[in-house]
Amino acid sequence: MQAVPEFAFAILGNMGAPKGRISCFIEPEFVLDGKKLRPDGLIVVEKGSKTWTTLVEVKTNTNPLKLDQIHAYLDIARLNGIDSLLTISNEVLTLTGLHPTPGIDGRKLKKTNLTHFSWIRLLTEALVQEKFRGISDPDQAWILRELIRYLQDDSSGALSFTDMGSGWVSLRDAAAQGTLSAKTPFVSETIANFESLLRYASFRISAKLGVQASEVAPKLAKLDPKKHQINELQKFVSSSVLEGAIAVPKTVSNINISVDLKAGLVRCFVDVQAPREGREQTKVNWLLKQLAPKAGEQVRVESYAKRSSVAIGAVIVNESAVDSTVLVPGPGKEISFFRLSVTSKMGSKRAGEDSKAFVGSVVQTIESCYHLTLERLKAWAPKAPKLMDAGVSHSPFEPEGGDLGVAEVAQVLEEAPNDSSDLLDA
Repeated sequence: MQAVPEFAFAILGNMGAPKGRISCFIEPEFVLDGKKLRPDGLIVVEKGSKTWTTLVEVKTNTNPLKLDQIHAYLDIARLNGIDSLLTISNEVLTLTGLHPTPGIDGRKLKKTNLTHFSWIRLLTEALVQEKFRGISDPDQAWILRELIRYLQDDSSGALSFTDMGSGWVSLRDAAAQGTLSAKTPFVSETIANFESLLRYASFRISAKLGVQASEVAPKLAKLDPKKHQINELQKFVSSSVLEGAIAVPKTVSNINISVDLKAGLVRCFVDVQAPREGREQTKVNWLLKQLAPKAGEQVRVESYAKRSSVAIGAVIVNESAVDSTVLVPGPGKEISFFRLSVTSKMGSKRAGEDSKAFVGSVVQTIESCYHLTLERLKAWAPKAPKLMDAGVSHSPFEPEGGDLGVAEVAQVLEEAPNDSSDLLDA
């Protein structure tokens, strides 16, 4: 961070730090209740007379952050006027945005900000900075590339999110057998891990596109995390379906994700608003022309009429000819929107990045859906209005017979009174 300020500002700016001179220190020593404590780091940002500081605590591999350590460092920050505590580990936040370490005393956060970054988020920020935003200084660019190379190595201890937890297999089997209930072990853990998976998938998309993709969090997740968790648990046990969405800037729709554990299928879909003018067949043609299918691609397209939750019809877009007439509604009905979906088989393994693992199958389906749909689609826009024909007059400065000629204009100006400045200006 000290060597590559542009990367540092991308990280620290989210924590409220100003753009200024950065100094970094390893294992600064503090005394708390007579004991010497050494957080992993201290970052100082100076801008004019203002100084902003944060402590840093880091864990790698599968090591979790420790509650007593966090509480002690929050106390150190309060006693020493330090603005923030940054924790870094392989734990990925859920949709609630709550710190991954349970039981943190909220009273210790009154004067100190607590922020958590996963290693995959830091790697994503580095990739986006290096690939898309760029680094002006060549030496700094080399240093950032070395950081990326280090974090992508398995030996670094900075892991991708690939594991659904120790209870995944038994919970998956319970869903498949129809015995899933609120009392099934690891239900809450699975829901939290799935939300972390959505965040991880967002980071991957961000790194590949150079934009800030993000998981879509319901308002309740931030306002009342406990109630959100209860609602998600009730929905999951009643349907055996895990759901979520990812937003990608400058696209026509969110990517909606639905994983049916009973059926063993991963389905991603996007909803595209239909044009508001033109014939219904023209609306269908407008959409299908944008998809430009290639051999082997499988995108299901459905059309929906206004005030109806039942699809008018559906087609599979691939290398073969498509009968688009099945998407056209009957007389007196208009198409409201199209739904484009990509479906794949759910990976059953608890850990891994290939299609045979749950995380791998979900991530691959999300990225495939983006490539086959959102990457190609543009939102409909009405045509620009056209000017009336020159011979048709609606202007107070134009007679109904047509434009004024040069002679007529000269005559008007000659007959105008001397104080008719408004007319002359016109």
